[in-house]
Amino acid sequence: MAAHRKPRQRKLAGPATRFSALALAGAATATATAFEGSAQAEPHLTADEVRAKADRLYEEAERSTEQYNGAKEKADAARTTVDELRDEAARRTERLNASRNDLGSFATAQYRAGGIDPAVQLALVSDPAGYLAGAELAERVGARQTTTISRIRHQLREIAQVRAEASELLAELAEQQAELDRHRTVIRKKLAAAQSLLARLTSEQRAAYRAGDGAAVARADRDTTRPDTSAPRVPAPNSRASQAVDYAYAALGKPYVWGATGPSAYDCSGLTQAAWRSAGVSLPRTTYTQINAGRSVSRSQLAPGDLVFFYSGISHVGLYIGGGRMIHAPRPGAPVRIASIDDMPYAGATRIA
Repeated sequence: MAAHRKPRQRKLAGPATRFSALALAGAATATATAFEGSAQAEPHLTADEVRAKADRLYEEAERSTEQYNGAKEKADAARTTVDELRDEAARRTERLNASRNDLGSFATAQYRAGGIDPAVQLALVSDPAGYLAGAELAERVGARQTTTISRIRHQLREIAQVRAEASELLAELAEQQAELDRHRTVIRKKLAAAQSLLARLTSEQRAAYRAGDGAAVARADRDTTRPDTSAPRVPAPNSRASQAVDYAYAALGKPYVWGATGPSAYDCSGLTQAAWRSAGVSLPRTTYTQINAGRSVSRSQLAPGDLVFFYSGISHVGLYIGGGRMIHAPRPGAPVRIASIDDMPYAGATRIA
């Protein structure tokens, strides 16, 4: 399939967007460093305080993960476009070479037949009428070669334009890759800080933390009532939503891996994207874009298949399954599971289909 140059809006991000992303990454790095220092400077934290700080670090790591996902999506798209531009430049170069070969053949023929005045040639030929007919053909061929030369010049300009656009896009891709590296560093720092905090807990407390849902662990210590995975399933409103819910159920127990979209592991938005993809619906990659992918619904109107979002920064998402429950990928070390939508600060919901 022929590649076509795309409009200028193909740029990865404007200066304001890049500045915002850098500022967020810088702030996140500072926060992670502060927490690491805090973990060392506060030796007498209670178990609840440790878990609360770990929850906050995991939340911030997930926010950085969603920023990483967004940057990766743009970088992947840019990389694909660069490849398309390179292919297009190669195809145009082939056509240019063909035009040059045609012109070269004509020039060679002219050189071999040149050097004799046309009047002398007319006098020497045995068939003047035939010669004159041939001369008329040569004039037509000359006009065709003029067109070929114009086409070559046009092809050269087009190739230069395609190569310039690819070069510009490569520079932006390098910036995008640097942003990916920054988000990756922030995520790793936050996860390491959370693990350092959790290392203070007893093995039983860590097991309880892994079995719970972050901020809900403190409640779980006092109230052992957790979302029942064997509770009757609530019917979905349509076949697509039903397929998405079925996919999420099949993913239960699979690990959380930041940046993963399945089928062996997921992050939160990767799970919801994969669930709806199985139903034939393409969702954006990140939480902050998925929330705008459908129709906003109130909490009282939730139905199985709806996307439910959490935290003020829209940094976490789950797939609603009814009865106040969702299936989500919580955090590193916590597999895909069923949880109450009350376990985290609720931010809104979107109905996809």
